[in-house]
Amino acid sequence: MSDEQAVGADENEEQLHQRLLERREAALANVLKFGDPVLKSRASPVHEFGPELRDEVERMVHIMQDGMGVGLAATQLGVLRRLLVFQVGSDNEPTALVNPKIEWTSDVLAIAEEGCLSLPRVTMDVERPLHARFTGRDVDGEPVVIEASGLEARVLQHEIDHLDGVLILDRTPRAQRKAALRALRAGESYHPPVEDLDPGEELREPRTDA
Repeated sequence: MSDEQAVGADENEEQLHQRLLERREAALANVLKFGDPVLKSRASPVHEFGPELRDEVERMVHIMQDGMGVGLAATQLGVLRRLLVFQVGSDNEPTALVNPKIEWTSDVLAIAEEGCLSLPRVTMDVERPLHARFTGRDVDGEPVVIEASGLEARVLQHEIDHLDGVLILDRTPRAQRKAALRALRAGESYHPPVEDLDPGEELREPRTDA
């Protein structure tokens, strides 16, 4: 590769990165942020399945993907309906779950650093069951059962929390909650301090943004 080709490749990569950032900014502009009362509201069940619901799911998927998230609840867009979408891993297809319920959770718990599209620049440690079973309906109203573990189980629990008006602020240790609240009110960043864990004391997973 010549020097001119290398420079051109770098410029194309930079332009692509810039376009991705612009798309993310545009997507996140649709997401309600900390302080909006809708985020603390409980969503209502979906009773009608049809073109309108399909359009809403498609919109949610686009916002989730452009926003570089792995999950999105309808309440985050100001829609108080029990509807969520998720996509854990780029190789997986985005999935919608309507009227989701947590049917079972494991006794084994794991701690992971979670982010949230509604809480910009803030992450917190959250403890959740490592395995869980979820039920609900697909976009056509057909029954769905999802057996999930690890990141997928965490994302689904996170999004169902949103539908119940619960934020990761409500599930993190008190000290982190206070520090995160200060950062959110000041428009600053906050990430939990890294602490050494005793072997076997608890399981820790990768960070989640949903």
